[in-house]
Amino acid sequence: MAKKTISISSVTMAIIAIVAGVLILFQWLPLYLIVGIFLIVWGVLALINR
Repeated sequence: MAKKTISISSVTMAIIAIVAGVLILFQWLPLYLIVGIFLIVWGVLALINR
């Protein structure tokens, strides 16, 4: 049976990462703060193709 893969563009993945990071930042636990900032930075870097 053939494998089914889902591919999304890097722009879509960057926008999803930024939105997820912002949503995570609304919860004020220290680990969530670190993960939220990481996702936002990763999303911005993906948008500018670095």
